[in-house]
Amino acid sequence: MKVNEIFYSLQGEGLHTGTAAVFLRLSGCNARCAFCDTQHQEGKEMSEEEIVSAVSHYPTRHIVITGGEPTLQITALLTTLLHQAGFYIQIETNGSTPLPEGCCIDWVTCSPKSLPVRIQRIDELKVLFDGERPLYADQAAITAMMPGIKELRLQPIDSGDEEKNKKTLKETINYILSNPKWKLSLQTHKIINIQ
Repeated sequence: MKVNEIFYSLQGEGLHTGTAAVFLRLSGCNARCAFCDTQHQEGKEMSEEEIVSAVSHYPTRHIVITGGEPTLQITALLTTLLHQAGFYIQIETNGSTPLPEGCCIDWVTCSPKSLPVRIQRIDELKVLFDGERPLYADQAAITAMMPGIKELRLQPIDSGDEEKNKKTLKETINYILSNPKWKLSLQTHKIINIQ
Protein backbone atom coordinates (compact mmCIF):
# COMPACT_ATOMS: atom_id res chain seq x y z
CA MET A 1 0.00 0.00 0.00
CA LYS A 2 1.23 3.50 -0.76
CA VAL A 3 1.10 5.60 2.42
CA ASN A 4 1.18 9.39 2.17
CA GLU A 5 1.63 9.90 5.92
CA ILE A 6 0.87 8.56 9.38
CA PHE A 7 0.37 11.05 12.20
CA TYR A 8 -1.24 11.40 15.62
CA SER A 9 -3.69 14.20 16.36
CA LEU A 10 -7.31 14.96 17.23
CA GLN A 11 -10.11 14.19 14.79
CA GLY A 12 -11.16 17.62 13.60
CA GLU A 13 -14.47 16.93 11.86
CA GLY A 14 -17.81 15.23 12.30
CA LEU A 15 -19.20 13.05 15.08
CA HIS A 16 -15.76 12.09 16.42
CA THR A 17 -14.46 15.68 16.67
CA GLY A 18 -11.99 15.97 19.52
CA THR A 19 -11.17 12.26 19.63
CA ALA A 20 -7.47 11.36 19.82
CA ALA A 21 -6.77 9.41 16.63
CA VAL A 22 -3.93 8.09 14.54
CA PHE A 23 -4.38 9.11 10.91
CA LEU A 24 -3.38 6.83 8.07
CA ARG A 25 -3.43 8.91 4.90
CA LEU A 26 -3.17 6.76 1.78
CA SER A 27 -1.87 8.12 -1.51
CA GLY A 28 -3.86 8.48 -4.70
CA CYS A 29 -7.34 9.75 -5.48
CA ASN A 30 -9.85 9.37 -8.29
CA ALA A 31 -11.23 12.91 -7.75
CA ARG A 32 -9.35 16.12 -8.37
CA CYS A 33 -10.98 18.71 -6.13
CA ALA A 34 -9.60 22.23 -6.43
CA PHE A 35 -9.82 22.84 -2.67
CA CYS A 36 -8.00 19.66 -1.61
CA ASP A 37 -4.98 20.15 0.66
CA THR A 38 -3.21 16.80 0.14
CA GLN A 39 -0.49 15.83 -2.32
CA HIS A 40 -2.05 12.45 -3.07
CA GLN A 41 0.63 10.96 -5.28
CA GLU A 42 3.49 11.20 -2.79
CA GLY A 43 4.09 8.29 -0.48
CA LYS A 44 5.99 5.27 0.70
CA GLU A 45 5.11 1.62 0.04
CA MET A 46 4.23 -0.25 3.24
CA SER A 47 2.77 -3.69 3.89
CA GLU A 48 -0.32 -4.14 6.05
CA GLU A 49 1.88 -5.51 8.83
CA GLU A 50 4.22 -2.51 8.66
CA ILE A 51 1.24 -0.13 8.85
CA VAL A 52 -0.23 -1.87 11.91
CA SER A 53 3.18 -1.83 13.59
CA ALA A 54 3.61 1.90 12.85
CA VAL A 55 0.15 2.97 14.09
CA SER A 56 0.34 0.76 17.20
CA HIS A 57 3.08 2.96 18.67
CA TYR A 58 0.48 5.63 19.48
CA PRO A 59 -1.60 5.47 22.69
CA THR A 60 -4.99 5.65 20.94
CA ARG A 61 -6.89 2.77 19.40
CA HIS A 62 -8.96 5.01 17.11
CA ILE A 63 -7.65 5.11 13.55
CA VAL A 64 -8.89 7.32 10.73
CA ILE A 65 -8.04 5.97 7.28
CA THR A 66 -8.21 8.76 4.75
CA GLY A 67 -6.52 9.93 1.59
CA GLY A 68 -6.65 10.56 -1.22
CA GLU A 69 -9.33 7.97 -1.65
CA PRO A 70 -8.65 5.10 0.76
CA THR A 71 -11.03 2.61 -0.88
CA LEU A 72 -8.59 2.42 -3.80
CA GLN A 73 -6.02 0.68 -1.56
CA ILE A 74 -7.53 -0.54 1.71
CA THR A 75 -7.54 -4.32 2.14
CA ALA A 76 -9.45 -6.85 4.21
CA LEU A 77 -6.12 -7.95 5.68
CA LEU A 78 -5.39 -4.43 6.94
CA THR A 79 -8.79 -4.08 8.64
CA THR A 80 -8.48 -7.57 10.16
CA LEU A 81 -5.01 -6.83 11.56
CA LEU A 82 -6.14 -3.44 12.91
CA HIS A 83 -9.12 -5.00 14.67
CA GLN A 84 -6.88 -7.71 16.11
CA ALA A 85 -4.69 -4.90 17.49
CA GLY A 86 -7.76 -3.36 19.15
CA PHE A 87 -8.42 -0.49 16.76
CA TYR A 88 -11.76 1.21 16.07
CA ILE A 89 -11.59 1.90 12.33
CA GLN A 90 -13.04 5.06 10.81
CA ILE A 91 -12.72 5.72 7.10
CA GLU A 92 -13.16 9.03 5.26
CA THR A 93 -14.14 8.42 1.64
CA ASN A 94 -15.69 10.15 -1.35
CA GLY A 95 -17.86 7.05 -1.77
CA SER A 96 -17.13 6.63 -5.46
CA THR A 97 -15.85 3.07 -5.12
CA PRO A 98 -17.03 0.22 -2.92
CA LEU A 99 -14.99 -1.16 -0.08
CA PRO A 100 -13.08 -4.25 -1.15
CA GLU A 101 -14.70 -7.51 -0.09
CA GLY A 102 -14.00 -8.48 3.50
CA CYS A 103 -13.11 -4.98 4.73
CA CYS A 104 -14.72 -4.41 8.11
CA ILE A 105 -15.04 -0.71 8.98
CA ASP A 106 -16.60 0.58 12.21
CA TRP A 107 -17.55 4.07 10.99
CA VAL A 108 -17.86 5.29 7.38
CA THR A 109 -17.75 9.04 6.79
CA CYS A 110 -18.61 9.81 3.18
CA SER A 111 -18.11 13.18 1.52
CA PRO A 112 -19.34 12.56 -2.03
CA LYS A 113 -18.00 14.53 -4.95
CA SER A 114 -20.23 12.93 -7.59
CA LEU A 115 -23.03 10.43 -8.11
CA PRO A 116 -23.52 7.55 -8.04
CA VAL A 117 -22.19 6.73 -4.60
CA ARG A 118 -20.85 3.17 -4.68
CA ILE A 119 -19.74 2.63 -1.09
CA GLN A 120 -21.91 -0.05 0.53
CA ARG A 121 -22.70 1.87 3.73
CA ILE A 122 -22.59 5.41 5.06
CA ASP A 123 -22.72 6.21 8.78
CA GLU A 124 -21.99 9.91 8.41
CA LEU A 125 -22.73 11.93 5.27
CA LYS A 126 -20.56 15.06 5.08
CA VAL A 127 -21.59 17.45 2.33
CA LEU A 128 -19.58 20.54 1.48
CA PHE A 129 -21.31 23.93 1.28
CA ASP A 130 -20.05 26.85 -0.82
CA GLY A 131 -22.23 29.56 0.72
CA GLU A 132 -25.11 29.00 -1.69
CA ARG A 133 -25.84 25.28 -1.84
CA PRO A 134 -24.62 21.81 -0.86
CA LEU A 135 -22.06 20.69 -3.43
CA TYR A 136 -21.18 17.72 -5.62
CA ALA A 137 -23.99 15.35 -4.85
CA ASP A 138 -27.74 15.21 -4.48
CA GLN A 139 -28.03 14.46 -0.79
CA ALA A 140 -31.71 13.49 -1.20
CA ALA A 141 -30.71 10.78 -3.67
CA ILE A 142 -27.95 9.57 -1.36
CA THR A 143 -30.14 9.44 1.73
CA ALA A 144 -32.80 7.58 -0.28
CA MET A 145 -30.19 5.02 -1.41
CA MET A 146 -28.68 4.75 2.06
CA PRO A 147 -31.50 4.89 4.63
CA GLY A 148 -29.16 3.87 7.49
CA ILE A 149 -27.20 7.14 7.58
CA LYS A 150 -26.87 8.19 11.22
CA GLU A 151 -25.38 11.69 10.84
CA LEU A 152 -25.95 14.42 8.23
CA ARG A 153 -23.19 17.03 8.34
CA LEU A 154 -22.83 20.23 6.34
CA GLN A 155 -19.33 21.70 6.17
CA PRO A 156 -18.45 25.14 4.82
CA ILE A 157 -15.67 25.05 2.24
CA ASP A 158 -12.40 26.65 3.29
CA SER A 159 -11.57 29.02 0.43
CA GLY A 160 -8.37 30.28 2.03
CA ASP A 161 -9.90 33.78 2.17
CA GLU A 162 -10.88 34.78 5.72
CA GLU A 163 -13.68 37.17 4.71
CA LYS A 164 -15.16 34.72 2.22
CA ASN A 165 -14.95 31.93 4.83
CA LYS A 166 -16.91 34.07 7.33
CA LYS A 167 -19.65 34.63 4.74
CA THR A 168 -19.73 30.94 3.80
CA LEU A 169 -19.98 29.92 7.46
CA LYS A 170 -22.87 32.35 8.02
CA GLU A 171 -24.72 30.99 4.98
CA THR A 172 -24.06 27.41 6.08
CA ILE A 173 -25.56 28.17 9.48
CA ASN A 174 -28.59 29.81 7.85
CA TYR A 175 -29.07 26.78 5.62
CA ILE A 176 -28.97 24.43 8.62
CA LEU A 177 -31.44 26.60 10.54
CA SER A 178 -33.82 26.23 7.58
CA ASN A 179 -33.00 22.51 7.15
CA PRO A 180 -32.52 21.21 10.71
CA LYS A 181 -31.87 17.59 9.70
CA TRP A 182 -28.29 18.79 9.04
CA LYS A 183 -25.62 19.45 11.69
CA LEU A 184 -22.71 21.83 11.30
CA SER A 185 -19.28 20.33 10.70
CA LEU A 186 -16.27 22.59 11.15
CA GLN A 187 -12.64 21.80 10.44
CA THR A 188 -11.71 22.35 14.09
CA HIS A 189 -8.15 21.14 13.52
CA LYS A 190 -7.64 24.26 11.35
CA ILE A 191 -9.32 26.50 13.93
CA ILE A 192 -7.05 25.27 16.75
CA ASN A 193 -4.04 25.02 14.43
CA ILE A 194 -3.14 21.33 14.65
CA GLN A 195 -2.52 18.80 11.90
